[in-house]
Amino acid sequence: MRRILGILLTLVCLSPALAEAQTHYRSQVSIGAHGGVDLSLVNFSPSVRQSMLPGANFGLNFRYCEEKHFGFIVEANFMQMGWKENFDGHPFSYSRTVNFIQIPFMSHIYFGRRGRFFINLGPSISFKLGDKVNSNFDYNNVASIPDFPVHTSQQYAYPTKATVDYGITGGLGGEFAINRRNALYLEARYYFGIANLIASGRQDHFKGSNPMTLSISLGYWFRIK
Repeated sequence: MRRILGILLTLVCLSPALAEAQTHYRSQVSIGAHGGVDLSLVNFSPSVRQSMLPGANFGLNFRYCEEKHFGFIVEANFMQMGWKENFDGHPFSYSRTVNFIQIPFMSHIYFGRRGRFFINLGPSISFKLGDKVNSNFDYNNVASIPDFPVHTSQQYAYPTKATVDYGITGGLGGEFAINRRNALYLEARYYFGIANLIASGRQDHFKGSNPMTLSISLGYWFRIK
């Protein structure tokens, strides 16, 4: 009972301070834009020898922040995913780039004032715009190519199946406030897609083909509230 009374007394004593803190609460609303580069792979099962495929990303941002280090971000982004094959020194090249409009919904945790460190994390949904293959050989007739390196080639015949991709995205970065309304930020972000990029059913060669992307972006925020 003494402990309960002590807690109640403490809350009563702190209530004026809590009320004063509440009156000083101010939310922050910002809009912005960003652009950068993507480095992509596809998590094939069974595996395919790859190196990272470079691409581009850019988009528009909306951010709502509480004063106590927490908020959320919604974006509308153009991003490029896919893969580039590794032929171990042979004079062949093959890459497939898939363009998406991606909409992530992320929690935003930050520390600091003028200079901030932040963490973004949340789900996203992506809509396919189209894809493009770059190759210096006839990938539809690999068996007729002399000295073609022996490795998995079934992925060439599969079109990209996923028109909608669901995934998880997370990022780390730093932000610097130029003044009260303007800020610049740099972010490194990782994305893992849940949907398979190409057909991966029971009758298909691949049992999984999840896109993975590392993005580096430079962005700008304008505070409107």
